[in-house]
Amino acid sequence: MPTRHIPESLVIADTPTAILEWAARHIEHVGIHQGPRLFAGPGRTATLPCWPRGAIEVAAGHGRGTAGRTYDWDRINHARDQAFGILAETLTDHRIDADEPATAKVLHRDVIDRWSAEPGRTAADAARAFRTAAARAEHAPF
Repeated sequence: MPTRHIPESLVIADTPTAILEWAARHIEHVGIHQGPRLFAGPGRTATLPCWPRGAIEVAAGHGRGTAGRTYDWDRINHARDQAFGILAETLTDHRIDADEPATAKVLHRDVIDRWSAEPGRTAADAARAFRTAAARAEHAPF
């Protein structure tokens, strides 16, 4: 049975590749929004944002956990952080090094936010970037 990549899905991706693919499908489903319209329109709520970094958070389970189900949040959060890193490196086309993991997280998220805030950025642009990063993640030695 294929994974359902929709916000209502109970399945939460737990690998960088799956998170990036889920995020691509999510952003294709609900679109990309910037600024004051970030939470506007169908499929978007205060807990299901639709911008590139938000799509990764949704893919990694933000706002989608279900009572009564057990999730390996350490594994999921680690995979999410790896997805952020590989997406940021895909967007800049170079490795982003930092001395501390917390600093790396900030740098990765800043790269993604700056990229997504560029005027004219589309959901298709974001989905393409997610899938390119997912292909890289497939071969990355984590």
